[in-house]
Amino acid sequence: MSTEDMKKRAAEAALEYIEDNAVLGVGTGSTVSYFIDALARIKHRLDGVVSSSEATTRQLKACKIPVLDLNAAGPLPLYVDGADEVNRQLQLIKGGGGALTREKIIAAASELFVCIADETKQVDVLGAFPLPVEVIPMARSHVGRELLKRGGQPVLRENVVTDNGNLIIDVYNLQILEPAKLEAELNNIAGIVTVGLFALRPADVLLLGTEQGVQEIKGKDC
Repeated sequence: MSTEDMKKRAAEAALEYIEDNAVLGVGTGSTVSYFIDALARIKHRLDGVVSSSEATTRQLKACKIPVLDLNAAGPLPLYVDGADEVNRQLQLIKGGGGALTREKIIAAASELFVCIADETKQVDVLGAFPLPVEVIPMARSHVGRELLKRGGQPVLRENVVTDNGNLIIDVYNLQILEPAKLEAELNNIAGIVTVGLFALRPADVLLLGTEQGVQEIKGKDC
């Protein structure tokens, strides 16, 4: 079975978490794209969707799924998104698609965060995937120096501007043994908008697409 088939399996399984007449949050990425395709089949059951990126908004609108502003929607019952890496505690690295800030906002505003991923994304220790950091443009060099002090190798993501008008620095060579501690520390560096560690607010449920089917893994508080 291909990785794409495993992604699709996980995405389809997330439909089971959707209640009638709900407003849900939707993330960004290749696995989420499969989820939106599946969502289009049940759009009559939805009151609307809060989108995490312009790319997701375009796909939702192409499927004629109503897109709402988070300020108008208020707290959300459900957020569905993918991951670049996920550990056993359902802490994530996200931001390969550049939408980490809006993804983090929607995750924080949602009661239940369901992560959909294929089995290649599960790791014991986060950090093999370079950690995305969204940065205010004038702070690029300052943030880079601070990241070097912490043992990372910061590399500017070339020709990328986020939906918020900022830059992304990808940090290589980190072995993230204490994800929540590192997330809090990096968030306090002046000029960082947010960091692609989802550890202070991890996923509540992981739907992991495997060759044998979809494995449901629940966090300790679920």
